[in-house]
Amino acid sequence: MTSAERPAAVLPPELIARFAAIVGERYAITDPNEIAPYLTEERNLYQGRSQLVLRPGSTAEVAAICRLATETRTPLVPQGGNTGLVGGQTPHHGEVVLSLRRLDKIRDVDVASNTMTCEAGVVLATAQARAAEVDRLFPLSLGAEGSCTIGGNLSTNAGGTTALAYGVARDLALGVEAVLADGRIVNGLSKLKKDNTGYDLRDLFIGAEGTLGIITAAVLKLFPKPRAVETAFVALGSPEAALKLLAIAQREAAGTLTSFELIADICIDFCVRHGPNIRAPLPSRPPWSVLMEISSQRDDARDTLEKILGDAMEQGVVDDAVFAASLDQRNAFWTLREVISPVQKYEGGSIKHDVSVPVASVPQFITEANAAVTQLIPGARPFPFGHLGDGNIHYNVSQPVGADKAAFLARWQDVHDTVHEIVAKFGGSISAEHGIGVMKRDELPHFKDATALAVMRTLKATLDPLNILNPGKVV
Repeated sequence: MTSAERPAAVLPPELIARFAAIVGERYAITDPNEIAPYLTEERNLYQGRSQLVLRPGSTAEVAAICRLATETRTPLVPQGGNTGLVGGQTPHHGEVVLSLRRLDKIRDVDVASNTMTCEAGVVLATAQARAAEVDRLFPLSLGAEGSCTIGGNLSTNAGGTTALAYGVARDLALGVEAVLADGRIVNGLSKLKKDNTGYDLRDLFIGAEGTLGIITAAVLKLFPKPRAVETAFVALGSPEAALKLLAIAQREAAGTLTSFELIADICIDFCVRHGPNIRAPLPSRPPWSVLMEISSQRDDARDTLEKILGDAMEQGVVDDAVFAASLDQRNAFWTLREVISPVQKYEGGSIKHDVSVPVASVPQFITEANAAVTQLIPGARPFPFGHLGDGNIHYNVSQPVGADKAAFLARWQDVHDTVHEIVAKFGGSISAEHGIGVMKRDELPHFKDATALAVMRTLKATLDPLNILNPGKVV
């Protein structure tokens, strides 16, 4: 049994008091009922345990907590909006939860530099809104944007629906401030786009899920706010056709193509049946659809989108399409996209995968995964959707109609192994944007280069030799 897997010792009252003195009694939670929301997550896959939740209000308090944790060898689990899906934010073995939600200040908005400096607890939607107030765009967009936080987004290197044009969270941060396990503060809040003064420490902490240091603030990139946004829902016959449409769109729209979401018909079927006031966007029910969007600084976005779809129809790639005629209709299209994952619960058990493969391999990956999964579990219903433009497919599988939910979910690992082996065949990744956490930790050695994994473990041992930062996660 490793130190990460060994149950944590009970915290003595005097140690709890010392931690509480750092943040103040009001922000040191010991009541089990008040702690409960910090111990589980939306899908209820993981149930943690903890005697203490600390809610620091400053980077200095985070540093003091880390110093005391190192002195007393007390493990900490950093937590943002608690929207993670792989158990990375859960205290599985009684660790102290370090909630960063009170670090919610936007320290600076610099329009000339196109940057915004946010603390880790700033909610993503709040950052988006603040950027809009100064006629700028912070493009990271996720289904959980009303509750996920900037620190969590960076710690998991979140992706979302606009990664095609703007990149993932790592690409949207110029610098970070982070607290090391021993309480030292790395002040890397640089607004510079060019800085070749040695190692880029920013990238150590982004995507590390709080195992190397705790991100407390970040300098984020802003972009000019688009003057025109045009959205269309498109009917196609296959993922291969969607790939051809993507090529046409990228040729005609270049960098103004901001979203390109592939959606199987079963997804729309579930949304219409179970979603809140969801209607099918198209009169027909095509086997596949694409939700695509163009954002431009000029007034030619509609012309560009019409040209793309006109060319695609002439080539027999697209069967039908509907443009969003109003903001309400655009919002309706995106609401359908956002509820695709949660509506699966109404159809019983669902086994989910967050994977990526090279864009050109997406159609073949889906074909092979569908065949393998239905052979493994006859009647299983593959439920693929996601960001075709960057190869990130949320390959979910719903239980057979009328099947026993518990029996289906008991095959979770079998299904994961089957799907992930196909991902590996295409040179893909078993985690595209949700992280490793505990869910994929034991699988990582099978898919990660051995030398790369050894370097990761060396970094962990160097920066956190006592293994107090999010122990048992990632490596």
